[in-house]
Amino acid sequence: MARMPVKWIGLSLLSCVAFGCVPQEKYNAALLDSQQYAQRLAAAEREKAELAAQSDAYKTQLNAIMMNGNSKDALVVNQSNQINELQRQLDELNRKYEDAVGRVGKTVVLNPGLDSALSEFARQNPDLVEYDASRGMVKFKSDVTFNTGSSELTGSAKSAIDRFASILNSAAASSYEFMVVGHTDNTPVQHQATISAGHKDNWYLSAHRAISVGEELMHHGTSASRLEVAGFADQRPIASNATAAGKQQNRRVEVLILPTTVHSSAPSMATTSTPRHSAPKKEFNKDSLNKDTTAGTDRGPAYNK
Repeated sequence: MARMPVKWIGLSLLSCVAFGCVPQEKYNAALLDSQQYAQRLAAAEREKAELAAQSDAYKTQLNAIMMNGNSKDALVVNQSNQINELQRQLDELNRKYEDAVGRVGKTVVLNPGLDSALSEFARQNPDLVEYDASRGMVKFKSDVTFNTGSSELTGSAKSAIDRFASILNSAAASSYEFMVVGHTDNTPVQHQATISAGHKDNWYLSAHRAISVGEELMHHGTSASRLEVAGFADQRPIASNATAAGKQQNRRVEVLILPTTVHSSAPSMATTSTPRHSAPKKEFNKDSLNKDTTAGTDRGPAYNK
């Protein structure tokens, strides 16, 4: 068989290279498909990265929610415990108060020396103080104990409490504790000057006045370990609030002499020491407005809260 000339083989290869062994249309289609696959692959990689980032973000948010949830649960438990403890203290305070004031008709046997000293104290300060020997209670009349719309003690009240503290600090009273309780009538606190002084309502006002008496007692040496201080607002009236005279009786600070043994022998505060409790002391002229007075009224001393 005759052999093909070499030059014809070269021409055939040249022709395949020049014109392509595969049709041009198929080649273009394959190239387009390849490019599309590459684009799809790139898009899939981007989508995978985005999903991974979203997943990480969701995990972070979930962890934060779980941590916050645990913190909130712990906070709720802590607050619940605090509320329960405060309620327990309030119940105990109410029990002590009711026990103390519920001794009507009963004779509270105080040390004879203490009873005599308290009786003399009340006799010397009839406009300021009443002493109920049957209850073992000294009652300070708010209208002359405090300035108008204020928890600031008047000068005469401070002098009287100085004498009262000396009685409570005496040997005759050494085995007793004292509950200082503030009370108001049922007229709401309304005037801005009274509110600005820190007495937002009758609860604040009654508590602040009790604190003021307690602080003054401590200032004159009565040990804080022997004192309890509370405010009952208008919740413990002793007279009808329907009359001015009844309201006046309800505005008071009581000091109950509790026949119990002192729990601590902590030293008394020196007369120059700073009181352990604090109460708003922002004051204003006693003739200025409070919740019951009117501006420019010239009616003498304002005996009101």
